[in-house]
Amino acid sequence: MLKASFISRELEFKRPSGTSRGILKIKKVWIVSVWDDKNEKIKGIGECNPLVGLSIDDVPNFEDKLVEICTNIDAFSVDLAAVLIDYPSIYFGFEMALLDLKNGGKQIYFNAPIVKYNQPIKINGLIWMGNHSYMHQQIEEKLALGFSCIKLKIGAIDFEKELDLLASIRAKYDEEELELRVDANGSFSVEEALEKLHALSQYDLHSIEQPIKQGQFEAMEELCEKTPFDIALDEELIGYKTVDEKRVLLEKIMPQYIILKPSLIGGFKGCMEWISVAGVLGIPWWITSALESNIGLNAIAQFTSQFYNPLPQGLGTGQIYTNNFESKLKLEGEWLSLK
Repeated sequence: MLKASFISRELEFKRPSGTSRGILKIKKVWIVSVWDDKNEKIKGIGECNPLVGLSIDDVPNFEDKLVEICTNIDAFSVDLAAVLIDYPSIYFGFEMALLDLKNGGKQIYFNAPIVKYNQPIKINGLIWMGNHSYMHQQIEEKLALGFSCIKLKIGAIDFEKELDLLASIRAKYDEEELELRVDANGSFSVEEALEKLHALSQYDLHSIEQPIKQGQFEAMEELCEKTPFDIALDEELIGYKTVDEKRVLLEKIMPQYIILKPSLIGGFKGCMEWISVAGVLGIPWWITSALESNIGLNAIAQFTSQFYNPLPQGLGTGQIYTNNFESKLKLEGEWLSLK
């Protein structure tokens, strides 16, 4: 019979990290363990990682649901996705744990190239929001480490200063030397979005993530049709529970890219559904972590490795906490691999 338990941990940022939704100082995660009572030494480990104000399961009864699942894991494991359809980050944690248990409890979730051959994954360098000098400092550090693709979070400081920052980067590095992505986290208003996209386009950007808030379907469809450079849907994918719902969304908006965050969209199962629908429509994608601890990041890296996706992935958040769990990953320049 399967048994389960969980613990929580507050991860502390090395430096308060800025997003368009505010400054982050602490990130709470829940680590779940699943085992067979016939062999309690082998345990599968997973991570539940809801994002405050964003995840659909950022709800007051979150821990109550964890208790319910742990108490009934043997029965619920038969169809966990249906039981947890309204709790994507909890599903992700138990999906991870059950995969780990099946594979011997060594935090090996997939028999992927990063596991079998230690084949590294190319990632983008993440630049956190802050004042002009802090963002420039981060960029120089990433470039010195050899990153060929960097992603800047925008929308928190003055837009003209952000344009100045992009101009200063392009004055040193053209698009052949450095791929630039920006993430607006929905910070543009519908009225100003297209004008801002045109202002940004002069800096040869690869793409912009989620220029306007999710749920504004007509406006996002129009933006994706008229944009001067590529748009990637990110938060827009949260809350869709069936393959049909996902297909309708992508057929309507037809974005240039989609971005997959397992914690937010129903784990690896949810990712596979989006990948399948996007594949039919010819929409490319990449995978991004969502402030997981090293436990979740390891599982996401293994999942990502299976696809041989040539695009730089968004998996560079393993070194942002002071009290993270021990990492099974190593980062050398822009290449992420197992230790």
